[in-house]
This record gives sequence, C-alpha cells and structure tokens, in this order.
Amino acid sequence: MKINEVEAAVGVTKKNIRFYEEEGLISPRREPGNGYRSYSEADVERLRRIKLLRKLDVPLAEIRQMLEGECTLADGMVRQMERLCARRTDLDEAINFCERLQREPGSLSELDVEQTLARLSAKEEQGVSFVNIEQVDRKAERIKGALVGAGLFTAIMLLTMGITAWAIWMDPQDMPLPLLVLLFGIPAGCILGTLKVLADRIREIRKGEEDAYRNY
Repeated sequence: MKINEVEAAVGVTKKNIRFYEEEGLISPRREPGNGYRSYSEADVERLRRIKLLRKLDVPLAEIRQMLEGECTLADGMVRQMERLCARRTDLDEAINFCERLQREPGSLSELDVEQTLARLSAKEEQGVSFVNIEQVDRKAERIKGALVGAGLFTAIMLLTMGITAWAIWMDPQDMPLPLLVLLFGIPAGCILGTLKVLADRIREIRKGEEDAYRNY
C-alpha cells in the first residue's frame, strides 16, 4: 500500500506515519528501483494499534515496549491508569481552586494574589501539577515565528515582483504574454502557497499539540 492509502485506511496523517517510521515503530519495505515505501497489512494493523494507544496518551516508549512484547498490554495499561489518575487528581485540585476563587466576593484586582499563589505552591510541593505556563505561552511564540517567517518570504516575493514591474516600466518593450505570466505568476504562486502553509501551521499550533505524533 502507498502512504496515501494508509492515511485513508488508518486515519493517521502522512507526517505522523513518517514520524513513527523515524521512531522505529514501523518499518515499511522499500520498493526496488524507486525506493518508495510500501506498507503491508501488518504495518497498517501496527499503525492502528499505535493510534489506539496514542488516543489514550500512552507514551511512545511504552508503546514500543508493548509492540515488541517487552511488556504486556495489561502492564502498560496499569502504568497508564496510574498516570491518568494522577492527572485527574491534579484536575480536581485545579477545580477546587476555581471554586474557591468563585466564592471570592470582590473582583480580581481585590484578590490576595500572593496568598493564593502561596497555596498553589504548597500544593505543588505536595506533588500536584498545575498548568505549565511556559509550555502554554510557547504557543504564541510559535505562531509569531511562523508569521515572521511567512512575512519575510512574502516581502521578498513582493519585492521581486516590484523590481520586475519597475524594470518593465523603465524599459518598455513588447514582452511576450507567457513571459509576463511567468515573471509575475511564480512569485504570486509562491505567496499563495506560503499563506496556505501559514494557515495550516497556525491551525496546527492552536490545536495545542506539542508533538507531531499527537496530531490525528
């Protein structure tokens, strides 16, 4: 099977399929001559198992162990349930703090922030994990980086089109229409392609997925 067929059959993106290959979770054979990947039914079934476990947020390292038979499915699920229970405890603590703040009579400006943060810190010292602010804020940085990169490339293409237009205006001559289309069409196509990639990238970042393998 080709990668497009696997993507449709399993519901995992091509990017993630290649990522799993890089991680050594699947090993499709290469066709002789052209070197294209050829996926077997066993590869497809393996991908389905990976997808199932990733939907449950099982770490890749443990997925590899279960796929290779280094640990049983039951053992892997016991460890994952422990992680999920710990996460549920953290969420319960966060909900409790939200309820406590909900009962505060005043506005946010009147809240004793220092005391509230001290309570949060005390809970964290007891092992409770609240939101990682740096990780969340990094989303805005990634969006800014994507915008800057796309903006610079778009500016270069627009500059190229501007210089071309200026050169034609300074030295007007009978220029064939196909050449004009080529001179302006290529930069315009690059700009449109860049904007499409930018939109896809921003959409992906806003999903909150930190790792490619989590993006289904």
